[in-house]
Amino acid sequence: MLQLLITLRVYATGSFYITLGDFAGLHKSTVCQIIKKVTHSIASLSPKFIRLPQNEEIVKVQEEFYDIARFPRVVAALDCTHVRIISPGGDTAENFRNRKCYFSINVQAMCNARLKFQNIVARWPGSTHDSMIFLNSAAKWHFDNNNFNNAQRLYNESQIRTRNVIERCFGVWKRPFPVLSIGMRCKLPLVQDIIVASAIIHNLAIEMHEEEPPVDPEVNVQVELTCQNMEFVISDDSDTRNSLLEYFESLIRL
Repeated sequence: MLQLLITLRVYATGSFYITLGDFAGLHKSTVCQIIKKVTHSIASLSPKFIRLPQNEEIVKVQEEFYDIARFPRVVAALDCTHVRIISPGGDTAENFRNRKCYFSINVQAMCNARLKFQNIVARWPGSTHDSMIFLNSAAKWHFDNNNFNNAQRLYNESQIRTRNVIERCFGVWKRPFPVLSIGMRCKLPLVQDIIVASAIIHNLAIEMHEEEPPVDPEVNVQVELTCQNMEFVISDDSDTRNSLLEYFESLIRL
């Protein structure tokens, strides 16, 4: 229990290991090993707690998204957000400097209408464009292989309102874990494990119907809002696009 609490305190405060060691009566090297072990153990549970919907789950997810803004056949909201890190050093360090000039991991995530993560990719340097991450993701492979259904005023409004789900998800996720916003002073493998582990804890909190954490005025949690972020995973063919437009035109006539 002590090891778990020490690890959660790192997620919640981003404290230096020596400070946590003084708090718990442990040497900072012991604290380091505890955080690595516990974080890796939690992150290893991702196949169980972070997964895309399957079979009858797909219909339920689509219905929940439809209830938001009557946008049909949506199985996930997808976007990217930056998690701040210190410079990883080495010849490739500048690859991690994003367009806002700080070092980060560009994290791609997908969530359902309940703000529960369905997929998370936490391995790309901050300078990587969002579209590049998606084009090389397992999620794209699932959609390209038809594992899901193929998915300009009323259409745009519904699209924006549905997309807001992932932006809100990022905010709720980062709120109890300020370390994701203020920056992590550890090596990249541990950074990646902390991102996944905190996403698992976020999902568990939703499953257990925990209240959303309150906003801490002393912690500035910024959600990335840029025009280049992706919106929905839908087919580019004209038939699909025309079908969607016809659908929203029918809503106007109701």
